[in-house]
Amino acid sequence: MYLVDGAPCDHLPVDDRGLQFGDGLFETIAIVSGRPCLLERHLARLVRGAEALSLPAPDLERITADVTRLATAGPGCGVVKVVWTAGSGGRGYARPDPVTPRRIVSRHPAPQHPASHWSDGITACLVTVPLARQPHLAGIKHLNRLEQTLARAQWQGAGVAEGLMCDEGGRFIEGTMSNLFVVHGGCVVTPRLDECGIAGVMREAIMDKLAADGAPATEGEVTLETLQEATEVFVCNSVNGVWPVRRIDGVGHWRVGPVSRRLLHWLDREALACTPAGRDEQRNGRA
Repeated sequence: MYLVDGAPCDHLPVDDRGLQFGDGLFETIAIVSGRPCLLERHLARLVRGAEALSLPAPDLERITADVTRLATAGPGCGVVKVVWTAGSGGRGYARPDPVTPRRIVSRHPAPQHPASHWSDGITACLVTVPLARQPHLAGIKHLNRLEQTLARAQWQGAGVAEGLMCDEGGRFIEGTMSNLFVVHGGCVVTPRLDECGIAGVMREAIMDKLAADGAPATEGEVTLETLQEATEVFVCNSVNGVWPVRRIDGVGHWRVGPVSRRLLHWLDREALACTPAGRDEQRNGRA
């Protein structure tokens, strides 16, 4: 189901700048038992992104109403996607004056990953598409995702669940659809995102949780050597929550460690992502 500016719709104007130039932002929100997870964090990032792109401020009241409408439209787990574009415009790069933004909100089924992704960990690979450094766009979730699209095309099949991406200097930044954490020297480290990468909502929530538990994560440089010396590796996003990384091809192997286990327990207890526990609620009809 799609809502365009609040009305059910299955088409878009062909001159929308989100389609023509990727001129806009998006958020991907997990739905568990009819509730949008981490909604305030998603909306806050949308506002930050609009400021960075000099777009009109998102109408949070209407977006929240659209999200709530679709979140309660079906049982159990699902995904609601919010897109905020610069609206319709002409052929060239210049935006119309004034900009009339367009909001697109849609609901989708939750992805069906094996439960072992959470319990036993995943295999990841290294992709060769680098993330370009662009500090002005770093952190925000804009619609231009060609780097991730090209990177995701570098592996096929179910044996690999994620690909890790580096910047142009060879430093690890994130996965194609996730943020990266490592436990190194007894400390939890996640890559700095001041020059490229997406500052994920789940990443933010995890950092706040670790800080509240008295073991804060630090933002730093993650190199190949860092990964090889790590005692634990995991990735996260707002839909799947946390996936421990069991193996990275050509880099190393790890066990599912205590930090990952604590975070997985927290996510299930608070129902913050489409984990197997959330899918069980859907199957059992506890919407």
